[in-house]
Amino acid sequence: MQFIDRVKMKVQAGDGGKGMSSFRREKYVAYGGPSGGDGGKGGNIVFEVDEGKSTLLDLRYNRKVVASNGGNGKTKKMHGATGQDAVIRVPLGTIIKDIETGQILADLTRNKQRAVICEGGKAGRGNFRFKSSKNTAPTYAEKGGIGESREIEVELKVLADVGLVGFPSVGKSTLLSVVSAAKPEIADYHFTTIQPNLGMVQVSDGRSFVMADLPGLIEGAAQGKGLGHQFLRHIERCRVIIHVVDMGAQDGRDPVEDYQIINNELESYQYRLLERPQVVVANKMDLDAAPENLKRFKEAYPDVEVFETMTLIAEGLEPVLYRAADLLDETPLFPLYDEEEDTEGVLYKYEGEKPAFYVHNLGNGRWMIDGDEIENAYRMANLDSVEGEQRFARKMRVLGVDQGLRDAGCQDGDTVAICDFEFEFVE
Repeated sequence: MQFIDRVKMKVQAGDGGKGMSSFRREKYVAYGGPSGGDGGKGGNIVFEVDEGKSTLLDLRYNRKVVASNGGNGKTKKMHGATGQDAVIRVPLGTIIKDIETGQILADLTRNKQRAVICEGGKAGRGNFRFKSSKNTAPTYAEKGGIGESREIEVELKVLADVGLVGFPSVGKSTLLSVVSAAKPEIADYHFTTIQPNLGMVQVSDGRSFVMADLPGLIEGAAQGKGLGHQFLRHIERCRVIIHVVDMGAQDGRDPVEDYQIINNELESYQYRLLERPQVVVANKMDLDAAPENLKRFKEAYPDVEVFETMTLIAEGLEPVLYRAADLLDETPLFPLYDEEEDTEGVLYKYEGEKPAFYVHNLGNGRWMIDGDEIENAYRMANLDSVEGEQRFARKMRVLGVDQGLRDAGCQDGDTVAICDFEFEFVE
């Protein structure tokens, strides 16, 4: 199956249904009065974790998702149907980001976890809602609100406790296949692994953890060379790194130099990957050059604990698994977002309340008002009647639009625009 871990798409929540304007006219019911029902709320765009998925391949061919609109209100105070949510199922470890603002909208790390990415439009109220002692027969009914729309980037970061790193063909896939039930492709050529493979590892003392075999890194991976940059992001969630070094140096590489190169790539990448504890595995110790290379390695890195293994025959792996499990017990989760960086786009950042509107001076006596709250109020307003215009005018006064225009310097007779509606400002 093709592995897709990043997709850009557009999502649109459903619009709210219109409210109904109607009156009861039953033969034997006196003073029937207004009976228009409310519209239905628009459907939401919802992302939900599905443990059965391991890639974003389904989204690659479905770049635009639209939820259904709410139904219109009916007579006899009957509500319109609520719009059906569009539920998008994604693998564990999926992050949803707003492309325009860069804000992280959701980080899905639990099975069945759900996140509403776009809210459906509000339901328009029917004329029954506007009945009062002063207005016993209102004809006014609201339109439905507009559903939210976003351009988003959906990114998968593999959810594993332990990540295997190292140059191509050092034995990472073999190690995973021996210690778990995973069956990664294994062959005698570079970049056999072209997508992350996951396996559940069971330690003899009963502890268990998820291990990820990642494509081999090369020098310059953090800058985009080879496959490394594409898959380095999958190490971000790992709490422990198992660094596999080919001590046999069968392909002519120097294990001492390789170890430093991979660590330089981890350090160059964001999210401080080098701060994660490492378990260093000296693999292919059955080869002739391995003992001499291991001696040089220990001289170059005397403070590094090294585990000697021969993954092909599963020798020396149990101490590695115990060490990884011990480190997982004492290592907390690493934040995916650097608190010292610009905090824009940080998950759950408190932004405060947005203003209900913004005033823009276009010059020559022309002004424009925009903002989510005032624009939504305009779209829901029914301006086809005098009553509707009066209600919208009162809404603007309550939101402070009149005073905001005065404070900005708007003069009597100036033209003010909201969306596609223009009116003359009267002092």
